[in-house]
Amino acid sequence: MTDLRTTVERFWASAEARDWDAFADTLADDVVYTLPQTRERISGRKSYVRFNREYPSDWHLRIERIVAEPHRVVTWIRFTVGQDEMNGISFFTSDGSGRIATVTDFWPEPYEPPAGREHLVERY
Repeated sequence: MTDLRTTVERFWASAEARDWDAFADTLADDVVYTLPQTRERISGRKSYVRFNREYPSDWHLRIERIVAEPHRVVTWIRFTVGQDEMNGISFFTSDGSGRIATVTDFWPEPYEPPAGREHLVERY
């Protein structure tokens, strides 16, 4: 049995390296990938690997933070495409054997805060 945190680290490393065989090895056969913001779902290892393999542009990622429990992991990644940079929050669960059973991705976009709270915050 493999620790899910280790599996998720391999998942991101193999995605960055475009090593799709190693990426596939981190996934359960019946993995489910969900994007709540676009209401999309991909089911199955083969489809999920293809989705990532065919993602357009020359993208790159790096892990900012990982929070792990035995069967659940959350990652914050920085994803870049050209000059554009995005933050992604991903929730992973295990199938019990150390492979990834579910991935739920959130891709929040930055926005300007509403007026009226400037006296309470520091902008960075």
